[in-house]
Amino acid sequence: MQKEKEWFENWFDTSFYHILYDYRNDDEAKLFMSNLIDFLHLSKGDSILDLPCGKGRHARFLHSQGFTTTGADLSANSIEHAKQFQKEGLSFEIHDMRDPLQGIYDSIFNLFTSFGYFNQETTNIQVLKNFKAALRTDGHIVIDFLNLNKVKSSLIPEQEISKKGIDFLIRKRVTENFIIKEIELTDQNEVHHFQEKVQALDLDKMQNFAKSAGLTIQHVFGDYELNPFNAENSDRLILIMQ
Repeated sequence: MQKEKEWFENWFDTSFYHILYDYRNDDEAKLFMSNLIDFLHLSKGDSILDLPCGKGRHARFLHSQGFTTTGADLSANSIEHAKQFQKEGLSFEIHDMRDPLQGIYDSIFNLFTSFGYFNQETTNIQVLKNFKAALRTDGHIVIDFLNLNKVKSSLIPEQEISKKGIDFLIRKRVTENFIIKEIELTDQNEVHHFQEKVQALDLDKMQNFAKSAGLTIQHVFGDYELNPFNAENSDRLILIMQ
C-alpha cells in the first residue's frame, strides 16, 4: 500500500502555495541574506546550503554575492523551477532534510519556518544531526523560525484572501504541540483542502534540540535586521548554531 504523503509534500508542491505566499519577495531575501553575510563574516567562495530552498530566491542571491551555493528541497516542482537558474557555483537538487546530506558546507541555512514540520520532536534532532555532519569545522547553521509567543498573541482565527482569481479561506489554531493552519481554496469552482502543521517550538525547546544534536546556540535574533530577540514582541526566532 502506498504511503500517505505528509502535509508538506502535498501543499508545497502546488502552484496555490506560491500564489498565497507571493509577498515573500526578493527584497526581503536580499535584506536577510546581506545581514547574515556581514554578521557571519562569510568569505567569497564559501560553500552554502539552503535547505529547503523553495524556488531558490535566497540561493540565487547568495550565489550573486560570490558564494558556491546549493539549494535543496523536497518539492520536485520547486526544484524543477529553480534549475532554470543553475550555473557554475549554483546548483539545485531534491532532498529530504530527514536524510543524511552528501556534501560538506561552510554554512547551512534553514529559512522561513522550515523546521518543526514533523509529528515527532525527535525528528528535529535528527535534522540537526544531519546538518552538523555536513558542516565544516567552525561553520554555522542558521535556523529561521517563528516566534511562538507572537504567533499566539496575534493569531487571526479565520480570514479570507483572494489572489489571482483564487479564494482562500484560512483557519488557524494553536494546540499544545502544534500551530495548525487549515487552507480551503476555490479555483475554477473546484474546492481544495490543504494543511500546514508546524510544531509549537520556543527557544527553550530549540536549545534542547541543539544540545541533543551536539550543537550550541551562539546567537539569537528577533527579525531579519538581526535585532535582539524579545520573547513577546519579536516577529522571528533566528538561531545561529555551531
